[in-house]
Amino acid sequence: MVEKILLKNIDVENQYRIDTYIKGGGYTALSKCLKMPPQDVTEEVKKSGLRGRGGAGFPTGLKWTFVPKDSPKPKYLCVNGDEGEPGTFKDRLLMERDPHLMLEGTIIASFTLNVHLAFIYVRGEFTLSIERLKAAITEAYAKGFLGRNIMGSGFDLDVILHSGAGAYICGEETALIESIEGKRGQPRQKPPFPAVVGLFKGPTVVNNVETLAAIPYIILNGSGAYRQHGTEKSPGTKLFSVSGDVNRPGVYEVDMGFPLRRFLDEFAGGTIDNKKIKAVIPGGSSTPVLTSEEVDKVNLDYESLQTVGSMLGSGGVIVISEGRCMVRCLSILSHFYADESCGKCTPCREGTGWMEKIIERIEEGKGEMGDIDLLLSLSKNMMGRTICPLSDAAAMPVMSFVNKFKVEFEEHIRDRRCPWSH
Repeated sequence: MVEKILLKNIDVENQYRIDTYIKGGGYTALSKCLKMPPQDVTEEVKKSGLRGRGGAGFPTGLKWTFVPKDSPKPKYLCVNGDEGEPGTFKDRLLMERDPHLMLEGTIIASFTLNVHLAFIYVRGEFTLSIERLKAAITEAYAKGFLGRNIMGSGFDLDVILHSGAGAYICGEETALIESIEGKRGQPRQKPPFPAVVGLFKGPTVVNNVETLAAIPYIILNGSGAYRQHGTEKSPGTKLFSVSGDVNRPGVYEVDMGFPLRRFLDEFAGGTIDNKKIKAVIPGGSSTPVLTSEEVDKVNLDYESLQTVGSMLGSGGVIVISEGRCMVRCLSILSHFYADESCGKCTPCREGTGWMEKIIERIEEGKGEMGDIDLLLSLSKNMMGRTICPLSDAAAMPVMSFVNKFKVEFEEHIRDRRCPWSH
């Protein structure tokens, strides 16, 4: 049985209230942290091997060390609760059911980084998350965990909750920063990186909700306890959002390195009507799709998924069973990315719309054989040529769907119809 770190109290009644959270041991890690030198806290997080859970998987403790200690400008922490990746909904669960866990992690990170003003950026559609976080922040102020002289330590911190307007691009850290500043949510050219020039031109760290929710456990129990979970290079536990053709869709916590096929059988309850798995998107809609054979080979960690040319991403597992049209599935994804491109970079602005039109044409039985090579050429020329990864996020599914399920694209074009629509 997997020990739960992040979802340990998720089903406790009123866990979103501060009194319930404290009763379960909440804010004990903060109390311990405030008695430690900030560099020791950073070192403990580094030793834990915790990697960012927003998608990139960058080592969290190392990211914290990039903030210049001698900067004359104020430092900021931004919590990324935007979570716009299709297939991903684990951060929303934490914000709705156990907001103080992430809030405690936010305060610990702020103390460690010498931050006195932190922002929590939440996707505008997450109305319950916003409601619960507002109440949690108010409770934390009332109990002395936020504000002046927190727990008598001399440390001051204010937290501002900022709701976005539902733009996928604002999940990218520099676009998120632009949005908080009141500008159009578009990515910034890097360098300079946010750790040096970020929010209001001050040094800024942007951490994901799930990442910060793991911090209290690490500080309270030590990096060694955290490393008892997961693999050497991918330590700890991870939340996975499961959707698609499964019997038990939802959010589950397992050790990193857990076999994907076993995860789908034991946690997601297998496929609906016991149909064979045709494909699985392992880390949110932007990650390359896996075939059924690849699902049997891989584990849920960064390195294992890299061996089959995919990524762990944000942990949004989308299961596609036999009988589904892969061209139709890709058409849905491509429409999303074309709609969400902010338009700043030409390859993304033009490429996403072009790909969407070609895939729709093929799905409607109006495609030509040359369209397949055109899609691959387009994808290749969109990869790595834009300021942010949205262009890559749109191109990678196209490349993997076309390469791994090319026969279906050819059938649509040859038969002038979708084989699954009749």
